[in-house]
This record gives sequence, C-alpha cells and structure tokens, in this order.
Amino acid sequence: MGAHEKTAAGSDQHLAKSKQTRLGLYVTAHEAYEVWKADPDRVKIIDVRTPEEYGFIGHPDQAWNIPLAFVTYRREQGVTVYGPKWNPKFVEEVRSIAAATDTLLVMCRSGDRSAMAVNKLAEAGLKNVYTVTDGFEGDKVDDPGSVFHGKRMRNGWKNSAPWIYTIDPEKIILEEGVSE
Repeated sequence: MGAHEKTAAGSDQHLAKSKQTRLGLYVTAHEAYEVWKADPDRVKIIDVRTPEEYGFIGHPDQAWNIPLAFVTYRREQGVTVYGPKWNPKFVEEVRSIAAATDTLLVMCRSGDRSAMAVNKLAEAGLKNVYTVTDGFEGDKVDDPGSVFHGKRMRNGWKNSAPWIYTIDPEKIILEEGVSE
C-alpha cells in the first residue's frame, strides 16, 4: 500500500483542505477498488455516509456502512429542521469489524466526511486508514456547456468500480433506538 501514500498526484497539497487527513494516506476510488481486489480478506471498505445515502444512492457491494453521522429531523414552530447527529459509537463500530492490521479504505460522497472519519480513527490509534479522495459520487463536472455541469459525475466509485443498491442487513449500522 505504500505506493498509495499521498494522492495520485503525489502530494496532499493538491487536495482541498477539507479532504486532507492527519495520516496523509489517500487513494482514488479506482485505486481503492484495485487495493481491495488484491487482498479482500485484509482490506475493509468503510462507507461513512448516512444509511439513506448508502441505500438509495448505491454503494460498493463489499462496503460496510458505518455512518459518521445520522440525519435527524424535527419540527420547531411548524418548520422542519434537520441536521447531523454524530455517531458516538463510530470508532467502536469500526473496531468491531476490522482488525488492527487491516487496511481501511474510508469513503463518503465526495471525500470530506471520509477525511473527518479517518482523523477520528487516527485519534483512536488506527494507522493504516486511507481516505477515498473522490468518494462514491465523485467530483462535480465543471463545464457550463454540459448538461452535467455541477453534478457529481467525474470519477468516484460510482463511475470507477462495481456498485449495487441491495442492502445486506449485516453490513449496515443504524442508529440505536432511544428508550422512553
């Protein structure tokens, strides 16, 4: 895996600050798929998107869905308010499916949340944790003349490797219910 340190361009300086991690270990979605294929028993793909994103937008078949945050909805004065509720068991849940010697490839939609997740895992002492810099959906098309302008259709797992919509209930982590 040493060849994949930093980015495909060779330096994390080419990444937006929001995609940089303390560990400085980066792969593209295409590289992540190749790394997983080379050692599927020791490489784990962790998808940190919400269960809704994982199920409705699609995901790699081999990915575990361990959300960094859940989306919460509530009504306040007749207005629906939503936002993230951080997963307090994120690190614990990752540790429950991965050995300390495993290589972890962490992805989200576009690379920002995966970088946050990698930093949390690094703080917890994990060392072999890579962020998938272009995430599942990839980067936005920057071509005002294209019907795809502004859409996440450049690179990303969805445009680089096999994926599915089918959910394996054993590979998806849902928010624990709250007892009354």
